[in-house]
Amino acid sequence: MKIFFSIISVIISIIVHSQEKTITGKVWDFENNEPLSYVNIGIKNKTVGTVSNNNGLFKLSLNDKVSSKDTIVFSYIGFKSEKYLVSELNKIKEPILLHPINMQLDEVVVSSKKIKLKSKKIGRTSKGLGLMHSNFYSYYEKDVDDRLSKERGMKFKMRRNCHIKDLNFNITSNDFKSLKFRVNFYKIKDGLPTGLIVQKNIVFEIKDNFVGWFTVDLEPYEIHFNKEIEDVAVTIQWLESVKANEKSKYFAISTASSPTHTAYFREKAMDSWNKGGQNLSFYLNAMCE
Repeated sequence: MKIFFSIISVIISIIVHSQEKTITGKVWDFENNEPLSYVNIGIKNKTVGTVSNNNGLFKLSLNDKVSSKDTIVFSYIGFKSEKYLVSELNKIKEPILLHPINMQLDEVVVSSKKIKLKSKKIGRTSKGLGLMHSNFYSYYEKDVDDRLSKERGMKFKMRRNCHIKDLNFNITSNDFKSLKFRVNFYKIKDGLPTGLIVQKNIVFEIKDNFVGWFTVDLEPYEIHFNKEIEDVAVTIQWLESVKANEKSKYFAISTASSPTHTAYFREKAMDSWNKGGQNLSFYLNAMCE
């Protein structure tokens, strides 16, 4: 009898443990009770993260490093971040509500002095020989949903007084019918990306297995950098994907080794940033002094 109860106890503990491996829920706007798409959700430095889908639903997979006392952060541009313990979030059945905040716009100084702007390309405009690729696919991922919130990008030295027109990158492989990414502009501190510079939700879609140079039009977002900003990290973040077939898994950008350039990457939202001596085929078109 003792053996029987011991076996039952082990089975129950396994079931409970497996239930705690995944947390599902939804994220809504507090003011209008509407779903929030592509909210960043994660645990700092635990390689645990995801984004909500187009309907505000999310599925957060936990790994063995996570404990019930870890804090899950919900972060979205234009909204106050919310934090919950893993133990709390497991019990919440209602939507997570994020509160909008008033975004303060930077003051625009108009001068009578005419400034002559020149067209500049900031970053690597070459495809290279096509021998190296920065792939969003990882061997350890079970499916493409494991990539949600993953980021790749470059460090750029901004020129004086720049207006950003578009972002361009060279896609070398693409197994997807549709892909959605978000463009993020970060400040750099101690050599790594930190807070967002551009407080705008810049989401774009790549359709029909497109390969080659892809352009993201940034003109509608009116992105300007003044002379006080020097180094900036620009990344694209995986938000959503539709496979072309069951075996679809590859999406890559051409790159080259470079001791003088810095590429940034992280596997999940809220995760630690990594950097390496790579130079992605990844550049900005801008008008600068």
